[in-house]
Amino acid sequence: MSPVESDVLIVGCGIAGASAALRLSEDRQRRITIVTRASDPEESNTKYAQGGIVTLGKGDSVDLIVQDILEAGAGLSLPSAARILAEEGPVLVRDVLIGQAGIPFDRTPDGKLDYGVEGAHSCPRILHVGDTTGQAIIDGLHRLMRERPNIRFVNSATGVDLITFPHHARDPLAVYQPITCHGAYVFDQADATVHRYLAGATILATGGLGRIYRYTTNPEGARGDGLAMAYRAGARVLNAEFIQFHPTVLAAPEAEGFLISEAVRGEGGRLLTPDGKAFMAKYSPEWKDLAPRDIVARAIHREMVEHDYPHVLLDVSFLPADLLRTRFPNIYARCLEAGIDITRQPIPVVPAEHYSCGGVWTDAWGRTTIPGLYAVGEVACTGVHGANRLASTSLLEGLVWGERAAQDIEEMGALPETDPAEVPSWEPGVSEDADPALIWRDIRTIQYTMWHYVGLIRSTVRLDRALSDLYHLKEEIEGFYRTTRLNDALIGLRHSIQTALIVATAAKHNRVSIGCHYLEDGKQAGVL
Repeated sequence: MSPVESDVLIVGCGIAGASAALRLSEDRQRRITIVTRASDPEESNTKYAQGGIVTLGKGDSVDLIVQDILEAGAGLSLPSAARILAEEGPVLVRDVLIGQAGIPFDRTPDGKLDYGVEGAHSCPRILHVGDTTGQAIIDGLHRLMRERPNIRFVNSATGVDLITFPHHARDPLAVYQPITCHGAYVFDQADATVHRYLAGATILATGGLGRIYRYTTNPEGARGDGLAMAYRAGARVLNAEFIQFHPTVLAAPEAEGFLISEAVRGEGGRLLTPDGKAFMAKYSPEWKDLAPRDIVARAIHREMVEHDYPHVLLDVSFLPADLLRTRFPNIYARCLEAGIDITRQPIPVVPAEHYSCGGVWTDAWGRTTIPGLYAVGEVACTGVHGANRLASTSLLEGLVWGERAAQDIEEMGALPETDPAEVPSWEPGVSEDADPALIWRDIRTIQYTMWHYVGLIRSTVRLDRALSDLYHLKEEIEGFYRTTRLNDALIGLRHSIQTALIVATAAKHNRVSIGCHYLEDGKQAGVL
């Protein structure tokens, strides 16, 4: 079976992958292939981002943005990366999102951009499109990409493994050479076959890993596919223990995982116990309801555990009804579907996994430790987020590092070519079909293990138990994987168990309780 050859292969296509593709496609001779697991190429974590994207607000400055990022990151954010984001991000928002893609960010009655405020931000600086900012951004970027004839989309295609030399080289003497990436093995969901996608440069833009947890705001495909593939190939992974939990997810059976944006608290929303008592001043006297996400999420968790509450309440019913319907049309509609009128009654909320602050280590240009392989967006660890991500910086990071990775690839000039004869075709396993009941059971085991033992509040005993259970399960899954015909669910299961072990192992090794990694029996940050 002939391989698919491109200059650049991009796996995933949220804001990070899209920004890279748009920059690279300006050279109409450059062939770009974008592989997406979903049938809809717009399906990504970006699509579900509600709150907005950071830019320079009124009375704002680059230094102030950097300061807020570093404070939210609990001392582990890389200052140089934060400065790149603060300096280059607002320019790209203006030039790419507004200038090229025409994203219709909300404006004030006099036509000026309407800046919102969110937790741990020193001033209003969040641009938004109601409460569907991510959808608006991805619509605009994909419209531009559809106009570029040198961008090829391959949908309903799942990344299986990266193609790396010497691992996949036919030449036995290649074992003495450094690891290099030459593309990926990709599973075609329609014909159930694995194809070789060869490229001079490969960009991982696969998004998050939330689906390894039982409760998450992430969409179905966020299983850590890119992280698992990069790890197996030998790429360095950093800060994987820092998993951010969003404090406010709608607690209604019909809306599992539906996010209630932090912007709701930015507009004045107050957190209350079920009997109507405010509690955030007890946990964060300075910020109260606008404290960083990890503090708010743990505060809600403690209130629920200590008082056996099924949820807490987020109240905005005292705000003007017209404001709520205009500013949060999607949240208003989804809550109404669940029988909650946010203009008249508080919203029941609980925490859920939301964002991975760590990932595949990259430098300032998105380069990983494997030549030929880049990582951008949530799958990457650029150093911006440190131990705890500042709200609404994730879309901006994807935009900036997608652009930077593209710049670096452009500056390479002619990209290296791989001889297809040097890359073996995928060898199918036995023809036994995967039992969906077994896959579902194993996924649920991973999700509950991670939720209970590697969740919001951790301990050494819980982490030991998680690792014991996950290692045992990995042996079973690998055996299952080797003897079963591939499908997307089985590939995702293999990625999920690898990703869960990456996160749990990193959490076990970090004995300091800091940011999103809250370890009950660990040392406190800054304490020797």
